[in-house]
Amino acid sequence: MTITRITPMLVLALAACSPAPVRNESEPMLNVAEEDTDNILATPPEEALGNNAAAPKSILRPDVVEPEAAPPPLEPLDVVISFASSGTVLDDQARQALDAMLAEPAFAAGGKITLRGHSDSRGHDGDNLVASRKRAEAVRAYLINKKVAPDRITLVALGETRPIAPNAKLDGSDDPDGRGRNRRVEIEVSLPQSPARTPPPSAEANTVPAAATPSRDPMSPRT
Repeated sequence: MTITRITPMLVLALAACSPAPVRNESEPMLNVAEEDTDNILATPPEEALGNNAAAPKSILRPDVVEPEAAPPPLEPLDVVISFASSGTVLDDQARQALDAMLAEPAFAAGGKITLRGHSDSRGHDGDNLVASRKRAEAVRAYLINKKVAPDRITLVALGETRPIAPNAKLDGSDDPDGRGRNRRVEIEVSLPQSPARTPPPSAEANTVPAAATPSRDPMSPRT
């Protein structure tokens, strides 16, 4: 009985010659990559990252707070208080204007306050000067009553010398509206002055002068 020995090379040659299995067209093709992608997308972030892993934070950094814009620089105040219908007494409109001025940051800064009283041209010059001063004094009294330091306030009476509107019309008749505008107190609130800086001492001031060398008499003997 003869035993035929099959070498490994013969097995490989037979395998190469065997036809490949034919796939049935009705069977769906299994796409391993798509299946794995679906499983990954369906997995919750906590399971995909593990119980101890934290979810990634947004790159928008919602926890970062934007810095607030710097407030605008302070400017001096110029306020006009009208006495158009009240003579030398503050009316409600004038008090409201003063209260609004008191609330301004520039006023709270503590600068000097100048009150300039004015009048219309009706009457004698001396009487108008007194009336303009009384108007400025009424404003000063109101500010002091609101706890404004009296040493901040300077009062100036100008009478009828600085009108801002005509006291009479072109035909010479009276102009009540113009005279009412002239009865006023102009308030100027300055900003506090920054303290002057002391200049640093110069190099010359810090230098100690050297002791003067006494002159030698040319006729004296050398030692």
